[in-house]
Amino acid sequence: MKSSDKNYFAHETAVIDDGCKIGDDTKVWHFTHIMPNAEIGSHCNLGQNVFIMSGVKIGNGVKIQNNVSIYDGVICEDDVFIGPSAVFTNVHNPRSSVNRKNEFLKTTVRKGASIGANATIICGNEIGAHSFIGAGSVVTKEVKPYALIVGNPGKQIGWMSETGARLDFTKSNECFCEEEGNTYKLENDQVKKL
Repeated sequence: MKSSDKNYFAHETAVIDDGCKIGDDTKVWHFTHIMPNAEIGSHCNLGQNVFIMSGVKIGNGVKIQNNVSIYDGVICEDDVFIGPSAVFTNVHNPRSSVNRKNEFLKTTVRKGASIGANATIICGNEIGAHSFIGAGSVVTKEVKPYALIVGNPGKQIGWMSETGARLDFTKSNECFCEEEGNTYKLENDQVKKL
């Protein structure tokens, strides 16, 4: 694609391989590399030194901060936030001498989820919609929608609203989020917005 035909911004140091798709109004910053067959939605922001491997799918409105590598098998839905130096894996038992390309496991980050700085996401797990993974956490299993995960290994310590406010269900199974003006309900260890 000629630079005059593109509807996104790419810094002059970015490497954008032929065959990838990048949506309108996306910004690709310094030293970022996007490989062929990667798909990036519109209105995304890819920070400095981001690597997007072939086969990765990134939705609309996704923010990927500096020094993040996203490998084949990862899908990020719309409005996902990925903090600086967060890490995704795509195979459980890597060995330099063993080709495991046919063993890549799928990781899906659902709409509106946030992954904190230096968090590690072990492959084969789903990160629930609007969940919040704390900085430095290591996710080793499925994450429920709206869950707040911290630590190594990551453990759920609470719930978060869609705007990132902490939800308190200690007195009732319903919680009003003043920040966004919505009520959430906790039922059967699942949260939903009413």
